[in-house]
Amino acid sequence: GQLLLCCKRPRGSPLSCSVPKQRSSWREKSIPEDLTRDPGYVGRVEYRNKETWRNEGPSILRITDLREEDSAEYRFTYKTDNFEWGHSLPGTTLSVTGLLVKVIPAGKGQRTLTCSTTCTLTDNHNPIYIWYKNRQPVKKDSSSMYSISSEDADSYSCTVKGREDLSSPAVYKPKRTSVSVSPSGEIVEGSSVTLTCSSDANPPVDKYTWYFQNKTFPNGFGQIYKISNFKSKDNRHYHCEAWNGRGSRNSTALMIILPECPS
Repeated sequence: GQLLLCCKRPRGSPLSCSVPKQRSSWREKSIPEDLTRDPGYVGRVEYRNKETWRNEGPSILRITDLREEDSAEYRFTYKTDNFEWGHSLPGTTLSVTGLLVKVIPAGKGQRTLTCSTTCTLTDNHNPIYIWYKNRQPVKKDSSSMYSISSEDADSYSCTVKGREDLSSPAVYKPKRTSVSVSPSGEIVEGSSVTLTCSSDANPPVDKYTWYFQNKTFPNGFGQIYKISNFKSKDNRHYHCEAWNGRGSRNSTALMIILPECPS
């Protein structure tokens, strides 16, 4: 997405313009911060004829690749060699949002997907929604809600009819769940061993469960599980299970065995 802000100026006036973003981090709020010097806007802001400003008509700021963190108050100032104006003018408040699919439990074995946004995307007060399954349209004239089975491993996204150019991020169950161990080399008896569970998921994983020989660990519910004093009794298979609102996915088992000491 992109945003255009237009600021009118007197005809024929040679000006140097900037459109600052209001920030609490300013040393003095009366001093504007030029967007072209803000690292968060590198390559995404453009002032028309910024170097010369010889054109007449409105001065334009273009922001491309809009992000939610761009939501802020924007202000316009201009100055000549001996005059500066605009600090006291009201700013323009920008709110950037997007479509989002929320996952809600709906009875045993069911999930309700809800397509939501905080802004109005069309002039229609009762918009029609389109649902996508694995990026292919699956329901073209729908409401904002869609029911699926909790066992469904497909990915789902949504958009509003008439604004198919705007689509939500897809939601899907955890996938590519795996366990890594540190240190990765030979483990010495009595040493500390750290297990980490990784998974790709949207919504992000909100719960991890650890298993030792297919039995759950006591207090093994974080992404990282640490064994502070590894003994031979800790030999065997480890795996984890990643959960999010869509469902869960087990990792493959990881075998950890202490090397036998020479007699």
